[in-house]
Amino acid sequence: MRKIIGIGETILDVIFKDRQPTQAVPGGSTFNSMISLGRLGIPVRFITEIGNDTVGNIILDFMRNNGLPTDNVDIFDDGYSQSPISLAFLGENNDAQYAFYQHYPQKRLNFAWPVVEADDLVIFGSYYAVDPTLREKLQEFIAYAREQKAIIYYDINFRPSHAHEAMRIMPAFIENLEYADIVRGSAEDIQTLLNETDPEKLYHQRISFETPNFIFTDGSRGADIFCHAGHLHVDTPKIKTVSTIGAGDNFNAGILFALYRENISREELSTLTLDRWEKIIRYGNSFASEVCQSLDNYISPAFAAHIKQEQP
Repeated sequence: MRKIIGIGETILDVIFKDRQPTQAVPGGSTFNSMISLGRLGIPVRFITEIGNDTVGNIILDFMRNNGLPTDNVDIFDDGYSQSPISLAFLGENNDAQYAFYQHYPQKRLNFAWPVVEADDLVIFGSYYAVDPTLREKLQEFIAYAREQKAIIYYDINFRPSHAHEAMRIMPAFIENLEYADIVRGSAEDIQTLLNETDPEKLYHQRISFETPNFIFTDGSRGADIFCHAGHLHVDTPKIKTVSTIGAGDNFNAGILFALYRENISREELSTLTLDRWEKIIRYGNSFASEVCQSLDNYISPAFAAHIKQEQP
């Protein structure tokens, strides 16, 4: 059975508004995508790592309650390391600034590999995808998924807090582009990592040589797809934003859901028309807009039920 597999960090997000904590929810870039997909009843697997502690147990229970199996979670217990926590401070426009608190063990990602089959969808990204301490094991798994002819989706998601490391992680970034069938980057990502503001120039001069499909997102300004069929811009729905936390992650979930629902194979990706890409991008925008209207990091169960009832 076709499935969607994610690999990435898991963290407990404590959200602050006007300097007061308002909510604590499990998070992490790929984690947020996978929870939304789990709520849609899609076969999913998630590779991650957490501590054997109270925070870790909260996260494990949350995963199980939202259709996300825990078979591929590395639970570390060395008496010293702890599950990571982030503090997310919402500003006037409800965008977030983060402070991270984490202490991992020396040996990481001792996980059981899920079986990957042709046309499975595999998502990875963020700093987790270029972190030198994780590179060998993550690269090994992504290379295996590529060999099995899975569709590889890479979300750049490179935060300004890591800008000083841009040159150091560049070889890993380029290698990730080579593995990927689809790359998503935001305006902030390409500015921070590549010092570029023009997505079309970036695609033609750099990304297209490694990856045929590039999705560029720019918040309320919409999203663009650059691919073999050409270039298309898709507007974002007008909404009242409560929080932007998880917006990009759920854009990713919407894209993966569309690829899964439309039963698009890896071979078909190169022949997709702009009309079909527009439908796929609209799913991404819809999922992102849903999440921006709440303090949750994922689509609501009600929204998931509505999507499941829609005709493909």
